[in-house]
Amino acid sequence: MKYKATFVKNGEWWIAWTDDVPGAITQGQTLEEAGENLKDAISEMLKPDDLSNLPGREIVLEEIEV
Repeated sequence: MKYKATFVKNGEWWIAWTDDVPGAITQGQTLEEAGENLKDAISEMLKPDDLSNLPGREIVLEEIEV
């Protein structure tokens, strides 16, 4: 998949995010590092939730409309 990435230089850091995957935001000391970190962030955000690791809690899954 391809995602549109935004990179902004902030002092000595590059901040990177994509509006295509809400919550995928990261940084790097170089543009290349920020890009690699963003790829990792996107991959993590797209992984399915593993609710089996929650200790002894009741879990309710619902579909809601906004």
